[in-house]
Amino acid sequence: YRAMDWKDVPAFAVELAGKPDYSARALLLTILCATRTSETLNATWSEFDLAAATWTIPADRMKAGKEHRIPLASDAVALLRATPVMQDNPFVFPGARRNRPLSNMAMLEMLRGMCGEGLTVHGFRSAFRDWITETTLHPDAIAEQALAHTIDNKVERAYRRGDAFERRRDLMAQWADYLTLDAAVYSERWSRFVA
Repeated sequence: YRAMDWKDVPAFAVELAGKPDYSARALLLTILCATRTSETLNATWSEFDLAAATWTIPADRMKAGKEHRIPLASDAVALLRATPVMQDNPFVFPGARRNRPLSNMAMLEMLRGMCGEGLTVHGFRSAFRDWITETTLHPDAIAEQALAHTIDNKVERAYRRGDAFERRRDLMAQWADYLTLDAAVYSERWSRFVA
């Protein structure tokens, strides 16, 4: 999957934060949480505990078939709190059709409209992983758990029972800080979500 360079993601996030539509909000949440397209688009309000800053994606919606808890950075919580709830539609990012989420092409079309052809939404997961490797001291195990990757080594998988949730909370907060602090105009654009 072709990915945006991790150094370019903050400026892109700033531009994205200036767009009010559901596609932009969905893509911004995808970047903030390093989730897959389907995980974001099929998210329902019942999966979020904004008071606890936690998103719990059920096993049946995960690629590995295992429940995944995502610690939400304060920017992700602010984005969700400012996202309008559509009556009679359980999806956080509702589509044009009743009781349906946004199209699986919505975020990709937003990305193409802003950057042209070639980049992929999934590539933001790669940018997130590159950023971890290049700029942080977080171990690979924490990075892989943040991405909900399956552990290939059977022995390691058998012994790892926790999900390092609090350590991942630190990681996701650092990622959100990186996305927001590197751009001078971010606070002005972001204020529309917080208001």
